[in-house]
Amino acid sequence: MTAQLVNLVLYGRPGCHLCEEMKAGLLAMQEALGFELSEVAVGWEGELADRYGTLLPVLEKDGVEICHYFLDPERLKAAFG
Repeated sequence: MTAQLVNLVLYGRPGCHLCEEMKAGLLAMQEALGFELSEVAVGWEGELADRYGTLLPVLEKDGVEICHYFLDPERLKAAFG
């Protein structure tokens, strides 16, 4: 039986340097931790903008925030435990 990969969701905005840095860090850890990464673009208006405001980027697993602004490798690893 094949283990199902964990899906992480990265909420961010195009052109956001913090978002790009978090994505690069996640991609560097992806093979070791074994997860799929989905990206969701957050606009300046609407439900997602209201929800995340200025917290971007935000990384979530199963709708629970792991970290925002900067990748926290320890919290990311703990999310797999």
